[in-house]
Amino acid sequence: MPTMRTQIHASGNDDRWFLCRGEDAADVFVFHEPNGPSGGTPSRIELAAFLASGSGSPEHGTLLTMIGSLVGAAHAGSGTPLRGPEAGAAGAEPTPGEAASSI
Repeated sequence: MPTMRTQIHASGNDDRWFLCRGEDAADVFVFHEPNGPSGGTPSRIELAAFLASGSGSPEHGTLLTMIGSLVGAAHAGSGTPLRGPEAGAAGAEPTPGEAASSI
C-alpha cells in the first residue's frame, strides 16, 4: 500500500503539512513540503516530535483538532459518558501525605 496523506495545513506562503501513514499502519508521521521559492527541503517529522515541538503553530493546532474529532466521532451516540473511579475506590488507598496504617 502506498503512503497515504491528508493535508493538515497550508500556510499563506504555500508551505504545506500533511499527516501521513506509510505501508505499516504504525508508521504515522508529518510531512512538511516547503514552498518552491524558499528553496527548502521537504522533511519527514515523526508524529511525537511534531506534537512535542509545534505547540502554538497553526499546523499543530489543526492536527490536534483532527485528532479530537476522531475521538468525538468514535464516541458519537455511544451513550457512555466519561466517568471517574467507582464510589469508595478512592478510600482504598491513602491520600498523599497520609500514612497507611495497619489494623
